[in-house]
Amino acid sequence: MGIKKYKSYTPGRRFMTTSSFEEVTRTEPERSLVEALKKSGGRNNLGRITMRHRGGGSKRLYRIIDFKRDKIGVPGKVASIEYDPNRSARIALIHYVDGEKRYILAPSGLGIGSMITAGPGSDIRPGNAMKLRDIPEGTFIHNIELEPGRGGVLVRSAGTSAQLMAKEGKKAFIRLPSGELRLALLECMATVGQLGNEDHENLTRGKAGKSRWLGRRPRVRGMVMNPVDHPMGGGEGKSKSHKHPVSPWGTPAKGYRTRKRKPSDKFIVRRRYEK
Repeated sequence: MGIKKYKSYTPGRRFMTTSSFEEVTRTEPERSLVEALKKSGGRNNLGRITMRHRGGGSKRLYRIIDFKRDKIGVPGKVASIEYDPNRSARIALIHYVDGEKRYILAPSGLGIGSMITAGPGSDIRPGNAMKLRDIPEGTFIHNIELEPGRGGVLVRSAGTSAQLMAKEGKKAFIRLPSGELRLALLECMATVGQLGNEDHENLTRGKAGKSRWLGRRPRVRGMVMNPVDHPMGGGEGKSKSHKHPVSPWGTPAKGYRTRKRKPSDKFIVRRRYEK
C-alpha cells in the first residue's frame, strides 16, 4: 500500500494524505455478504448520549467477516482484495471449493489467486488459520480467539500482529502489539501472518471535515464552557483554571484509575506499561 499526497490547492488538502488503494481490486462488495448498518449517534435505547462526539458520517454497509474461520479442511481461493469502511484493515473475498463465499481479514502477502485453508495440517502461510497448539512458537499471528469457537477478538487492526512466544500446559503465551504478554487457551484459533495496510497509521486527515465524514463530532474544551456545563468552565476573560483537569462529571482526567478489575485479568502475565 502507498500513501497519496496532494497539491495544496485548498488549505484542507495541504496536509491531507490518503491511501493509494493500489492493493484494492474491486469497488463493490459481494451482495450476499453485506447487511444494513444503523447509526446510533452515540445514543442508547433511552435516547440519551452515552458516547460524546459521535454522530453523522457517510452511510455504510456492514461486511460480514468470518472471524471464526470454521471452514475446517476446505481450501479457498482469494477472489479479490476489498476496502472495508468499518475497519482499518483490508478484507479478502474467498471462494471456497464447495461454492461458499466468505470475507476474511486480508494479511500482508495475500493476493488474488492465493489458496488458504483452516484447521490442523495447514501450512504456516499468511491467511491460514489453525489452533494455537498447531502453530510453531515464534510465529506472528492475528485474529486471535480468547474463547474457543467464539471468533477472533484480538489483533484485528491494519498492520498489527502478535507473536506466539511459548506454550505451557493448556495455555499459550502471546505478546500483543501493545507489548502486553497474555495467556490464551491452546484450543483457540488464530490466523498466521501480519495484517496488511501497514501504512494506515501514517495517514493524516488534514481537515475537520474528514473527521465529520467518519462520524466524529467536535470536542469542545471544558475551559471555554460556562460553569453550568463543566467544572473547569467560567472565569472572566481567557482564564486558567488552576485546577487539575477533570471530566464533565468531575473525575480526574490524567492518571486516575477508573477501571475495575476483571476476572480475565489473571491471564495477563505482563502489563503493557511494565518494563
